[in-house]
Amino acid sequence: MKDNFSGHAAAYARFRPAYPPELIAFLRDLAVHPGTLWDCGTGNGQLAAALAPYFGRVLATDISENQLKNALPLPNIHYSQQAAESTDFEAQSVDMITVAQAIHWFNFDRFYAEVRRVARPGALLVVAGYGLIRITPVLNVVIDEFYTGTVGPFWDPERHYIDESYETVPFPFEEKEVPPFRMRFRWTMEQLLGYLDTWSAVQHYKRANEADPLLLIREPLQAAWGNAEYLDVEFPVFVRVGVVRSPKN
Repeated sequence: MKDNFSGHAAAYARFRPAYPPELIAFLRDLAVHPGTLWDCGTGNGQLAAALAPYFGRVLATDISENQLKNALPLPNIHYSQQAAESTDFEAQSVDMITVAQAIHWFNFDRFYAEVRRVARPGALLVVAGYGLIRITPVLNVVIDEFYTGTVGPFWDPERHYIDESYETVPFPFEEKEVPPFRMRFRWTMEQLLGYLDTWSAVQHYKRANEADPLLLIREPLQAAWGNAEYLDVEFPVFVRVGVVRSPKN
């Protein structure tokens, strides 16, 4: 698994969007046995913290020490620096496994083997992610050009799974039907720029060119943004839920 976020973990914790309460409620209701949750690739613990009130124990893992240092501490969350594909968890000890905006970095076969090892029969695997931010038609053109043009060559190859809404991620589990979800916020332009700065492609561009690509987008963004202090922003959310029937299935 790649670690693209340790270098800007504090900004990631500050500017990355939070998953909608409707999704949290949906996952809460799915948890027939809300004993132990494993939030894998937890980052700053965003999803783990949102689900913690509904589980007895939350195991939150990530390979980034800096991300974990910026995670929200809660009494029933145990954070640990571990790879998705190999943990020290006991076999058949987990009732739900969540992966938010991270599975595209994993070795799928090895991760799914670990899922089958640690999951109790009938446990759920939840894979969630979100796509490209949408604001207004004019702003979307500016953002799309930045996404595909300016920093386009600097995205890791795995990014295509996000562009394809995780539909092409191998998922060898019996799937449950999932309703559509969206994240909606009111942001300032500075919040938008802060979010764009967390993109891994932006960080790759900075290292490759010793320059900040956000300087190239700030002026066209401002022109498209206009005089409003806040605008409504939206992210499409995609979710897949699978049932882990047994360690062998």
